[in-house]
Amino acid sequence: MHSICITVPRIGPYHLARFNSAGALGEIHVVETCPVDAEYDWDEVTQTGSFARHTLFEAGSEETQSPDQIRSRMWKLLDQVRPDAVAIMGWSLCDALAALAWCSRHQVPAVVMSESQRLDHKRTFIKETIKRRIIGFYRTALAGGTPHAEYLEQLGMPRERVFLGYDVVDNFHFQSGADEARSDAVAARMRLGLPENYFLASSRFIPKKNLPGLLRAFAEYRRQSGDQAWDLVLLGDGSGKPELLAMIKILRLEESVRLPGFQQYPSLPTYYGLAGAFVHASQTEQWGLVVNEAMAAGLPVLVSQTCGCAPDLVEQGANGFTFDPEIQEEFVNRLLLLADDDSIRERMGARSREIISRWTPNRFGESLWKAGELAIELGPVSPKMVDRAILHWLSRRSA
Repeated sequence: MHSICITVPRIGPYHLARFNSAGALGEIHVVETCPVDAEYDWDEVTQTGSFARHTLFEAGSEETQSPDQIRSRMWKLLDQVRPDAVAIMGWSLCDALAALAWCSRHQVPAVVMSESQRLDHKRTFIKETIKRRIIGFYRTALAGGTPHAEYLEQLGMPRERVFLGYDVVDNFHFQSGADEARSDAVAARMRLGLPENYFLASSRFIPKKNLPGLLRAFAEYRRQSGDQAWDLVLLGDGSGKPELLAMIKILRLEESVRLPGFQQYPSLPTYYGLAGAFVHASQTEQWGLVVNEAMAAGLPVLVSQTCGCAPDLVEQGANGFTFDPEIQEEFVNRLLLLADDDSIRERMGARSREIISRWTPNRFGESLWKAGELAIELGPVSPKMVDRAILHWLSRRSA
């Protein structure tokens, strides 16, 4: 029986179901750099399950550790575990590069776990050339979905070595929690101070999430809907909050936009369950796990066409719509359509659950093991000296 080690910067709440599904199929070790990070305000996850958990630094975040410290502890831990393959999240952070360097040094095959798509950023020749050389150290890949597999192929990974299912959530958590909220909706709404009808959005308050665009479209939707207009509940927090508060005031949305703040994992299903539809308006988004969550909760979804999940999760007119985040009229028309017809929302919500049933933690576990076993079968990579030098240089740099 083979063993696979998974490396991540931090174990978050949505990781548990994934790793437990993988651990049910074979020996899994998960290495997190730190139990907290500066990007997400989740409560620290202390649970474990069918996988062995290892933490390199008990205090601080990855940003507070030097590349040499991360490399030293990562190598020591992998020396102890001695996995048959290592599945590494991404190719740019210090922990990923340290794990990849260890694999190269010890001739252990590596699997890249990626949710990058070509649309995420403006790509430059030099960076893409270096990235192709780094991808050459990986034998196989576990990707989010179709656009991510296509990008990996562009970087040199053979398509037959790419498996899908990296970006999944615990569907049961959101389905059961949403259904429970709906079973006593009046009490749940009163407890949380939620309106009877609302669109739900959930994201960090940062520029790429396009929240000002969402507010402008919502204001125009309300102007056209009149007295029948829904409210907007926007979960999250971040550096862009002052700008959003100012825009809410300018657009005169103080009475119709609710900001409950950042919500921890156990609280989320109730907000989904009481909503009428979910909206994700990002200008760029690697995947968008909140869309998985909304679909598991049985909601119709409006998703920006630039979101990585859109090609695989959104069937136009069946479980929701995609839209161009730069075209406000299109966005507003989608809001008007969903709010106007109960039967459409019910049909779309049911289809959402059907689609997301194909994207489960079990799919993650099965695809991870397929990628791991194929990597082991193919054997370790024998990189050129120049590629080893590039990896060594990158792994010594600060993130």
